[in-house]
Amino acid sequence: MRKPTRRLAVVAIVSSLSTLAVTGSVVAVTGIGAPRPQEVRFNIAAPEQAPDPFIAGGVAVGNQVPLYFSSGIGPSALNTAAPAGTPERYIDPAQFPGGVLPAGVTVTEAQGMNAMARIKENLESQGLSLADVISMRIYLEAPPGAERADYNGWNRAYRKWMANVNRVTGEVIPAYAPVSFANAARPSRTNLEVDTLPVGGWLVEIEVVAAYSRGR
Repeated sequence: MRKPTRRLAVVAIVSSLSTLAVTGSVVAVTGIGAPRPQEVRFNIAAPEQAPDPFIAGGVAVGNQVPLYFSSGIGPSALNTAAPAGTPERYIDPAQFPGGVLPAGVTVTEAQGMNAMARIKENLESQGLSLADVISMRIYLEAPPGAERADYNGWNRAYRKWMANVNRVTGEVIPAYAPVSFANAARPSRTNLEVDTLPVGGWLVEIEVVAAYSRGR
């Protein structure tokens, strides 16, 4: 069976019985049905019911909320010690000195860290941050010799940038420390394994939707 082909990102507009208040510019308001014009509402249970959710079930966005859609962004070829076109070329030496991965860190995880740093830069160029992300789509390619994509490695990288702050205290959750970006945002998210990504050596490509706060 062929793996899924790449497709356009879609933001799910979903009603919610409860919400998540996140740091940054995205503000969630309790309610069901259509969102208010300037409302961003996450479909996540209350903190006492779900203290550490991974992602939102969906996001409702009012018709007066300005949105930013990134292109698909992958890791940069920063590890010049590795051959061009290899997955190792896309390990960021600023994150992993010398391009050497510690025990237990996979190349997909390292590429996810690299790609998330590039997403952060892309958002900041538009006056946004990772705290403003409301939806993500991630394309993964299986590492050479592997039968399937390394979802676990990608998820470890994700927690270093997203969904790593306690919803009640605002503190970084110890299980994910140290983090690269302290962030309470838990966006809607879809992961897809694909046959190939557009750049030789890429194992990860990410696209995001972010919401501007009122007045930006």
